[in-house]
Amino acid sequence: MKTPNLAAPVLERCAKNGAAQALVASDVALSYAELGDRADSLAGRLHAAGIEPDEPVLVPVSNVPDDFVAFLGVWQAGGVVVPVHRASPASVVQEHLEATRVRLIARMDGPIAADGSWRESGDLLVARVGAPTARAELAGAALVIFTSGSTGHPKGVVQSHRALAGKLAAIDSLLHFECGEPTLLVLNITFSFGIWVSLLTLVTGGTLLMQRKFTPRAFCAAVAANEVARVAVVPTMMRALFADPPAELAAAGRSTTLRQILIGGESLGRALAAELATHFPRADLIDIYGLTETATSDFFLLPEDQSQFAGCIGRPSPQVEFRIAAADGSAVAPGEVGELQIRTPFIMNGYLDAPELTAAAFQDGWFRTGDMGRVREGGVVELAGRAKELISRGGNKISPLELEQVFAAHPDVAAAMAAGAADPILGERIHVLVVPRPGRLVTQEALRQHATSRLPKFRQPDAYHIADALPLGRTGKADRGALKAMIERGSPDQS
Repeated sequence: MKTPNLAAPVLERCAKNGAAQALVASDVALSYAELGDRADSLAGRLHAAGIEPDEPVLVPVSNVPDDFVAFLGVWQAGGVVVPVHRASPASVVQEHLEATRVRLIARMDGPIAADGSWRESGDLLVARVGAPTARAELAGAALVIFTSGSTGHPKGVVQSHRALAGKLAAIDSLLHFECGEPTLLVLNITFSFGIWVSLLTLVTGGTLLMQRKFTPRAFCAAVAANEVARVAVVPTMMRALFADPPAELAAAGRSTTLRQILIGGESLGRALAAELATHFPRADLIDIYGLTETATSDFFLLPEDQSQFAGCIGRPSPQVEFRIAAADGSAVAPGEVGELQIRTPFIMNGYLDAPELTAAAFQDGWFRTGDMGRVREGGVVELAGRAKELISRGGNKISPLELEQVFAAHPDVAAAMAAGAADPILGERIHVLVVPRPGRLVTQEALRQHATSRLPKFRQPDAYHIADALPLGRTGKADRGALKAMIERGSPDQS
């Protein structure tokens, strides 16, 4: 079977849709015909620069139309896209360069950090080195996405054209993107969620409305003014929206065209789901769980399950199998907590140049998500925290997600995060950080009383912190590791 290439269906759409708008930003728009022509031109320049099959190419991105010109041009030329944000520090760019050993940079929209060993060739930078070294895991690859690693060093996840094409089809069988529909993009396209939403919009002939950065006001204004059909967000964005609601929120909530809110990347929680339903009553809220290693979107909590299973990740998407496993790989009893493991044809090629790390990510052919979960009635899956994030207090294993849901249900709390901190006596003590709703006062005593009436004593937090916002990691998502680091420094409170 011929290896698919993700450029092909988009370029077919470019030929078919012609003058229809493909990509729209605040200062520029590209029609489908222009997108196809520019991608074809870039592919020609890459061939002239000597690109080899399956060669990685660094692509600086910042949610502008030319980012997808670069994606398509690199794929059309037979290369592998390695996205990095244009605003990344020089050290991060250097990490990507060293890890991928790229010799071509497609800098379509402005400069990117590079030393004097590169020569300019229009919108390309070409390194003064010979041909790239072939690596088996790059065969048929479309993307190398860097994700946070447990060692503190990012891992390069190699995703193939075949896996991504298959996953796009599986997602669309559930979400039904339609030709001509506008999708609002506020997610960073250095990460898989933003990439697949964008590609599926283009493959189906929609219009991608691109915002360089999420702000509550610009987001709501775009929804209200552009007949947006769907938005894709992470919960952190929506918490920021409701923490300081802009005047434009009411108009956005009255939109008659917004039919889907796709949300994922971190736990949604019942309280935020309820708030979204209140402010956007006409839109279907679709909670999505997945990993970069599995081409994302492995579980969907669809609208028909929201009321009964709020807070769960839902049911597996097409061609995804799962099991809940004990440490030795054996099945846990029904309803018990174990590691969520996945088997799917849409699996990664591997971690770049890390065969041992790749091997360790699997158990008996199942991918180890690192997330703990249980199966609810009807085959719906509920998470119980990361395997390495479960708090071990006095021999008891406590799920931070369960604690967060308890405190997020407090009427004066906008968001909550729980983490364990090392303790010489108990092993770990439980810390909870909460963000008050605008104009509300939250005290540690009120939180303590709230916990006393809802949690057994061994699950009640040892320390409470009150802050203006949840701590964020490098991806812009709420990050429990960042909270633990703040606790260790003794500085989690901001207000």
